[in-house]
Amino acid sequence: MTATQPSPADPRALHAARARSFDSAAAQYAANRPSYPPALLDAVEELAGRSLSGARTVDVGAGTGIATALLHARGADVLAVEPGAGMAAEFRRALPHIPLVRGNGDALPVADAHADLVTYAQAWHWTDPARSAPEALRVLRPGGALALWWNTEALDVPWIAEAARRAGRFLDLDVAAEQPRSDDPVERVDPSRRLDFARRTVRWSRRVPIGTRLANIGSHSAFLVTPEERTTAFLEEERAHLLRAFPDGMVEETYDVLLLVARKP
Repeated sequence: MTATQPSPADPRALHAARARSFDSAAAQYAANRPSYPPALLDAVEELAGRSLSGARTVDVGAGTGIATALLHARGADVLAVEPGAGMAAEFRRALPHIPLVRGNGDALPVADAHADLVTYAQAWHWTDPARSAPEALRVLRPGGALALWWNTEALDVPWIAEAARRAGRFLDLDVAAEQPRSDDPVERVDPSRRLDFARRTVRWSRRVPIGTRLANIGSHSAFLVTPEERTTAFLEEERAHLLRAFPDGMVEETYDVLLLVARKP
């Protein structure tokens, strides 16, 4: 973890530091981050207008391969693209049979009209949409689709809302505002307005030990760029809160996956 957090007065530097921070915690990320439910991939197929089986797919910002593995299991022919060395190393360790290239969404190392599907799981917000949207359109064949999705915490669940408020106070962030929302204006996703997104929300949950919940929290970029001793202290306090809410040590996390899909004409 980094020792100091870049000044909030320089938002671009802070954003870049947060984007790079995952390389220091790739194994923690792979082991503790939530996956995605089968219903999400069903919705991708429905909105993209085709089966994932046999679909030539470029999974951008693939990270440790959580979404890539699901796409591959559905029969997609996946090429993963990941900018970070640490995340790429964890991906190659876990998924040595799936091709991976280093690169990012602002300049994809992929030929024109290569893909039936371009996907971003938890990754579009790390790109510059003014560049990544035209790049996705370049890489997609006519009739192909761009699919973006994010696991967002279900803030209508009381204990999750309380935990988000605690994290927000600690980080001096509006945690709810940081999460993508189904009513976000289209220009936030695609400033060019060249893409016509269909939107879908899929709710799901997982039951995990408190330790997994804490490690999941600690793998988020806002914590990774915070001095380690502060993060450690916060997570110990959070453990006490969670044990009061879940005395058996098992946490029921509830997520809303926000899915956006746009087809290329």
